[in-house]
Amino acid sequence: MKPRVLITGGSAGIGYELAKLLASDGYDLIINGASKRVHEAAESLRSYGGKVIAVQSDLSYPAGVDELVDVVKRSEGGLDVLVLNAGIAVGGAFLDLPLEQHLHLIDLNIMSTVRLCHALLPDVIVAKGKVLMVSSLSATTPTPFESVYGPSKAFMTSFGHGLREELRDTGITLTLLHPGATATEFHARAGMGTTAFGDNSWKNDPALVAQQGYNAMMAGVTSLTGGDEATQAAGRDHLVTSEEEKARRHAEQARPGSRPQS
Repeated sequence: MKPRVLITGGSAGIGYELAKLLASDGYDLIINGASKRVHEAAESLRSYGGKVIAVQSDLSYPAGVDELVDVVKRSEGGLDVLVLNAGIAVGGAFLDLPLEQHLHLIDLNIMSTVRLCHALLPDVIVAKGKVLMVSSLSATTPTPFESVYGPSKAFMTSFGHGLREELRDTGITLTLLHPGATATEFHARAGMGTTAFGDNSWKNDPALVAQQGYNAMMAGVTSLTGGDEATQAAGRDHLVTSEEEKARRHAEQARPGSRPQS
């Protein structure tokens, strides 16, 4: 029986690129997405020769998490790799946005991470497998005009580091990937088209970020920044720059209307 991986947010962007890498390496896949596009992605991924199960469910709701967990538990095979990649941002000034949007982000980025880990880590432990959490470089800086997004990723990073220590004697590895800005639909979906993040031309290739995360997971690396050398330099800079200065810099890019007009 082939090893098996679950990838949340596996229908596009970094998650889809990770799915391609894992399928190429002989894994059977379970991929999750909130839209019907997850079925189209699954059909494409089947060309790699493995089994692919698509689960369309919204992980921002407990019922969506339960549906996904139920598929994992009921389908044939264990769980060798868990990739937690699903997440969203919400752009705009904190007080200008409805509270429900911020809480929806928390439900997906934080609550689904906790629920899925609690439900599925025992399966990964049995397999002595691997976990990859796709956090963000935003976990290392304040994120004004994405005010809840950065803290949600800081939670994932801290949570992951803590879990790794608790599980150090179980035989599993846990890798935290921190991508910088990546050329996907992420910022467009966040309503940040008028910001500097609305322009994908300067961002990292999602295939590069996925390859870096995949290599690190397979090697048992604990934590890394995902992206080109400029992104790596930004990650190092975040370690020594004041929170006030990082907040100012991020605001310059994330403030609505900050995108230069062509």
